[in-house]
Amino acid sequence: MNGARDESLRLEPGEAPVIERNTAGASPFLLVCDHYGRRIPPQLGDLGLPETELARHIAWDVGIAGVAERLADALDAHLIAQRYSRLVIDCNRPPGAESSIPLVSEATTIPGNDGLTRAEAEQRRRLIFDPYHARIDAAISARLAAGRPTVLLALHSFTPVYHGMARPWHIGTLYQHDRVLPPLLLAELRRESGLVVGDNQPYAVSDGTDYSIPVHGEARGLINSGIEIRQDQIIDETGQAEWAERLARVLTAIEATLRDKALA
Repeated sequence: MNGARDESLRLEPGEAPVIERNTAGASPFLLVCDHYGRRIPPQLGDLGLPETELARHIAWDVGIAGVAERLADALDAHLIAQRYSRLVIDCNRPPGAESSIPLVSEATTIPGNDGLTRAEAEQRRRLIFDPYHARIDAAISARLAAGRPTVLLALHSFTPVYHGMARPWHIGTLYQHDRVLPPLLLAELRRESGLVVGDNQPYAVSDGTDYSIPVHGEARGLINSGIEIRQDQIIDETGQAEWAERLARVLTAIEATLRDKALA
């Protein structure tokens, strides 16, 4: 059923959209990963795309799953991740935004998203987007109710070349209003040898283009930031392990700073 749609869209039994790791983790960092997976509900087939397209950055954040899992384990941090492809519904876009269920991603047309009805879009939101964000919200509420320090960190990766333009950064921060975590991230990352570090590069956070940081970080009053790692750095397990180790070192130093300042 290539690109087929069904008004009675269902996920596979046991295929909940939310993946979690270290739910009782002691770290103040709560890790979220909006583009962790690239699954597509069977009724949607392949959205009309060849596997070569579904393996690209347009469908998921290449390599970030391996980094996120290793980092969560290294920090003993709770990780909440999203199993389904951003082409089905993007869990870091406001519902209703043009990029929420894209018709075109970079230069690729998504046939399975063409002519989507409002009911079909709402089904995707109900089945995938809503449970994921409800779980993040519940985790934050439980932590705050228990008086647990909570720092939200969104994990992403980005393609080295976008619309023909090469991107020089190895890693970048993403933020909007927070002035606590992003400067600490920039300072610690710039202490690492050989890195080109972007300040709100290759992307910046905004209410119109992002969801997780504005809704779960800023609206809840949490210290927050996102990071973007260039995908050629984490395409294999060796790179994923190296970056997880680096980020664990960076975030451990930041945690100590935050505790000293009583900010976390």
